[in-house]
Amino acid sequence: MTKATDKKLIVGLDIGTSKVCALVGEVLPDSNVNVIGVGSSPSRGMDKGGVNDLESVVKSVQRAVDKAALMADCEIDSVYLSLSGKHIRCQTEKGMVPISDKEVTQDDVDSVIHTAKSVKISDEHRTLHVIPQEFAIDYQEGIKNPVGLSGVRMEASVHLITCHNDMARNIVKAVERCGLKVDQLIFSGLAASHAVLTADERELGVCVVDIGGGTMDIAFWTGGALRHAEVIPYAGNVVTSDIAYAFGTPPGDAEEIKVKYGCALSELVSKDAKVDVPSVGGRPPRSLQSQTLAEVIEPRYSELLGLVNQRLIEIQEQLRNAGVKHHLAAGIVLTGGAAQIEGLNECAERVFQNQVRIGQPLELSGLTDYVQAPHYATAVGLLHYGKDNQSFDDNDVEPKRSVSGLLSKVSGWFKKEF
Repeated sequence: MTKATDKKLIVGLDIGTSKVCALVGEVLPDSNVNVIGVGSSPSRGMDKGGVNDLESVVKSVQRAVDKAALMADCEIDSVYLSLSGKHIRCQTEKGMVPISDKEVTQDDVDSVIHTAKSVKISDEHRTLHVIPQEFAIDYQEGIKNPVGLSGVRMEASVHLITCHNDMARNIVKAVERCGLKVDQLIFSGLAASHAVLTADERELGVCVVDIGGGTMDIAFWTGGALRHAEVIPYAGNVVTSDIAYAFGTPPGDAEEIKVKYGCALSELVSKDAKVDVPSVGGRPPRSLQSQTLAEVIEPRYSELLGLVNQRLIEIQEQLRNAGVKHHLAAGIVLTGGAAQIEGLNECAERVFQNQVRIGQPLELSGLTDYVQAPHYATAVGLLHYGKDNQSFDDNDVEPKRSVSGLLSKVSGWFKKEF
């Protein structure tokens, strides 16, 4: 059995409200990610991105990780871990420094980013990500990579994503109870963006909405940079609850009915189609029209997407006031487990009045039959993120709270802090 550290292996762990996903990816010589291990288990003890039963989370994580390790035939000792929840905050800050030798060096870039991120944040919060958006040198704005350019002073605009200390500590504790080390915590919406977006979409302007069981993660991109990130603490589970209450069926069966027979647009359902609905208390199952099911599902999905649309309108107003170009020319990309329902595309286009697509993980090889689905978007994104932020030549573990070197990325420049 190979240790994950002996090969160029990365492990992504996504602990959601409904499901825990663990993926093992091997970084190939051409820098592509080859998925060699997949493990998933029903999630217990999580609610809206937070831990509410530590022991249950530990068991769920252990099951998923063990399955992935067995399939990949490796020993997993560390993971890249996703984080969500309404405690996630973001803010854009600016920093300015004089250019030391009239020509921008990497040290100048590091210095201006450090200046921008040195803003005071709440004592209860910690910085998850420091993501440069663009640079300006003297009178020239919108620079993606300033190294080597001449000038007198440089300004950087950076996007900070922060999380609540205790919320992060609890989910890390659950993973460490399984004997695993957390390489880095990554905001779920950022990870999903890495998995499902193309560089052109980020440039033109796009919003990723990762619809999970308990949360909807929003990541708004334009001009190749992340402009806004937030979490709405309502998602697919409210649809499941509606089905359970409307038809008097157990929640587990309601979830299965939603996934197998549900549709987010009732007019797409045949009037003759029927579905068997299990009852509670040993009563016999009943046969209901599929259209009746869709009439329960459609208003709730419309309401959830309406919450996102309202936030998008407000975000665009904020960007307009800040003088940022903010076109959503590439529309909306929906991903996550609750994005796999029939008719969602059409329902969403009506709500957003914009083009919509369902996002599946891109640029993968290996076990693609398993993971090329929206509910694996965050876990796949963790592999991509890990690949771009990990040096396999250096086995020294970076101490917590240190900042890594600046890494170039197709969409721009990224810097991490943990």
